[in-house]
Amino acid sequence: MYDYNVWANKEIINHLKKLPQDIYHHDLQSGFTSISQVFTHIYLVEQLWFEIMAGKTMTEAFAHANQLQKELESKSLEEMENLYDDLSLKNKTFLSQQENMDQVIIVNNPYAGKLETSNNESVLHIVTHGNYHRGNIATMLRELGHPSVMQDYGLYLYKREHINAQ
Repeated sequence: MYDYNVWANKEIINHLKKLPQDIYHHDLQSGFTSISQVFTHIYLVEQLWFEIMAGKTMTEAFAHANQLQKELESKSLEEMENLYDDLSLKNKTFLSQQENMDQVIIVNNPYAGKLETSNNESVLHIVTHGNYHRGNIATMLRELGHPSVMQDYGLYLYKREHINAQ
């Protein structure tokens, strides 16, 4: 599922690179004020949950995310692509080193309280969270008069199967 998430984010990034450069930071009156703000949110939540899976408290992970937010929102799409490539490689390495993805981890969310979950469930949360917000980006693109790009799980499976067959 994490491989799908990385693929879907890259599909959005590659699509955005084909559009006018100002689209990424264009101000909108939406739930988020720009596509850069949405992608930064996707990035930071992914980073946050992997930090939690690696042993940080949610409070520590939130503090780190809050520290980076404004800086990341101002970066260019290409800079964010490079940062995301580095993050996803780090996260894939982390996942490959996990012996038991079902091991229970305790997350103490300062807003919602204590949660017993697992790394598997945390990855699923990252994926569904990314899907939700990639949908925000698709809507924002349409509002700006541009199409989005398909990045659903079925297309990923189809493309993955055909790439593996070659």
